[in-house]
Amino acid sequence: MGASKQDLAHRVSNLKKKLIELEAQAKNDPLKRNRKLWEEIEDLKKKLA
Repeated sequence: MGASKQDLAHRVSNLKKKLIELEAQAKNDPLKRNRKLWEEIEDLKKKLA
């Protein structure tokens, strides 16, 4: 059975919240030294696109 529209909306909103948190952390890392952080941001942006 597939996910309902409400489940999908919750999933998208959770991804957006996590992306906002990670971007706040990324502001403290402008030289991209924390590679894992930046890769996770890229993955979340791909999932939201």
